[in-house]
This record gives sequence, C-alpha cells and structure tokens, in this order.
Amino acid sequence: MKQQLLLLEDVEGLGRSGDIVTARPGYVRNYLLPKQKAVIAGAGTLRLQAKLKEERLLRAAADREESEKLAQILKDIVLEFQVRVDPDNNMYGSVTVSDIIAEAAKKNIVLTRKNFPHAHYAIKNLGKKSVPLKLKEDVTATLIVEVSSESSYVAVLNPQPSQEQTAAEELN
Repeated sequence: MKQQLLLLEDVEGLGRSGDIVTARPGYVRNYLLPKQKAVIAGAGTLRLQAKLKEERLLRAAADREESEKLAQILKDIVLEFQVRVDPDNNMYGSVTVSDIIAEAAKKNIVLTRKNFPHAHYAIKNLGKKSVPLKLKEDVTATLIVEVSSESSYVAVLNPQPSQEQTAAEELN
C-alpha cells in the first residue's frame, strides 16, 4: 500500500519540496525517511507544507533569475578545443561532457552533468557544435563548442623544411 508523504526537498522523479505525494513503502522506508527528504503526511503537516511551498517559490524565483543570467552569458561564449587528428582530419577520441565542464570552469562558469540532458554527449567531428543545456527551473540554453585540430600536430604532418635543409638541398 502506498503512503502519502510531504516532501522536504526536491526529489527527482517524485516531486518538489512542499508537495504531498504517494510513494511505495520500500522507497519511503529505505530512502526518503532515512535521508530526511520527506515526512509522513498527517494533519499536523499542513502548516509545514505551506511554509515549504513559500520557501520553494522564493528559491524557484531566485534560481530562475540566476539561470536566465547564466543563459545570457552562455549565449556569448564559445568554448574552443584543439584536438589531435589524423591526416584525413578524423579526431583521435572525442570532446566529452567532462571536457566541456572543465573548459567552462576555466572561464568561471559552473556546469554539472545534470545540465546536459544527453548525459553521454560526445563531439566526434571538427567544427562548431551547439550543445543544449538544461539549467534550473526549466531554463534552457545553448553552448557553442568549436573543435579544431592542433596546429602543432598538423605541422608534424606537413613539416616545413628548415633553413639548413633548404641550403643542403641547394648544394646538391
């Protein structure tokens, strides 16, 4: 038999803070109650529910404003990656979500894996790509990622003769 609960925190896939939800007994007993993410709903929880909903609305407004600011910042930023390629311009490896998060951190932008709706997103081709992001409060943004080949590696593939080599060839 499912139990009615008042959520104290946002629980993904179940509800948001202040919501009264039903959940299976095992989930309630083994996860929600021990981690203090919910309390069993009763007559005395109505005041707590009103307080939690008010706090959630304030937090949601602040999160939405913060997410919209971040979306505006991300609109103007291009993350650049230089990768090794073979002679046919095929990349060795790929640019992954972890690489994008690390590069964004260098520009003081805090992103997490939760911001990427496609968790296994990987860029495997050279060029500019638009990466969709999901920020808090259902705000979406697009991050531009530009992947180009390493210039030093291209130089090894197409070496320029040094002055000594040119002089030696002229003597022969």
